Amino acid sequence: MEDQSKRLVELKSSVDKAVAQLKIQESSAELDGLQAQSQKPDFWDDSNSAQNIMKRIAKLEAKTKPWLKVSNDLAEIQELSKLNDSSLNEELITQLQQVDKQFTALKKNLKFSGPYDDHDAIISLHAGAGGTDAQDWTQMLFRMYSRYLENNRWSISVVDESAGEEAGLKSVTLQVEGSHVYGKLKSEHGVHRLVRLSPFNSDNLRQTSFAKVEIMPMINRPDELGIDEKDLKVDVYRSGGSGGQSVNTTDSAVRVTHIPTGLVVSIQNERSQLQNKETAMTILRSRLAQLQIEQHQEKLSDLKGPNQSAEWGNQIRSYVLHPYKQVKDLRTRYETSDPEKVLDGDLDSLIDAYLDHTLQG
Repeated sequence: MEDQSKRLVELKSSVDKAVAQLKIQESSAELDGLQAQSQKPDFWDDSNSAQNIMKRIAKLEAKTKPWLKVSNDLAEIQELSKLNDSSLNEELITQLQQVDKQFTALKKNLKFSGPYDDHDAIISLHAGAGGTDAQDWTQMLFRMYSRYLENNRWSISVVDESAGEEAGLKSVTLQVEGSHVYGKLKSEHGVHRLVRLSPFNSDNLRQTSFAKVEIMPMINRPDELGIDEKDLKVDVYRSGGSGGQSVNTTDSAVRVTHIPTGLVVSIQNERSQLQNKETAMTILRSRLAQLQIEQHQEKLSDLKGPNQSAEWGNQIRSYVLHPYKQVKDLRTRYETSDPEKVLDGDLDSLIDAYLDHTLQG
């Protein structure tokens, strides 16, 4: 029983450290406040706000309940062990082993202890240098991420999409909802480089093209990242389209500019100007939050505009389809000789390598 007592102390220490690192108590307090709010008679008067709160409650419950159970089970085992009742020894050993297994399963969450790692995410893909090839490459990345997101059974919605002139996509923006979406996808943020034989020139020459992938934590609560109204310029205009009944004949499209950083978000996906503005503000808050992470700034007033021109040549990952086959992440040095598998949505090894790399780093 002495070995078990030692293991109990070690396990309690590890769990307490993990609970502190993941801020479980703070999340539990937030959960209590939101649950109390949801019981108020007028809670559903603002249905959009109520739905967002209920989503947040579900996320907080999923985050806190398993850790609180492990903590409570350990506390109960400690109390029983103090009784020094030998008839309980076998039962305590079994309980301790069960808690140990639960903790081992939960430890993977320690990889997601960043300030926004438990958030949903916004993914924006933009064609870079490479002309039509780059737009086709953006379409290929869109397919790759769509496969990965579907395999994880996350909720996906396309917010904005701009088709290329000949093929592919100039840009596309998605909202993704699920467990630790931003924490898992943040490794994809950056410039992705493709080398292949181009299908778009008659000589079938080798072509290098680039696409920029933006991964942003979804900030859909204004109180989570406050923006001063005087720093915003909001323009409304008529939505574009291919003609016919689908074209919106009212000024429902919205362009929001954050003046200090020069960030611009334009949305015309919805028929309602209010919905488009809400979506644009969510994406703007998300972009500013990502910019804060990149520039290590606490205040929005200290942010500078994104230096996109410097980023285009600074790829994080290369995908080579010719003259050999390889995907190599330039940060973690992880590589595989099966790019087709990666482009079909098998990103787990690349993402795990990045998470392990940042933990070690």
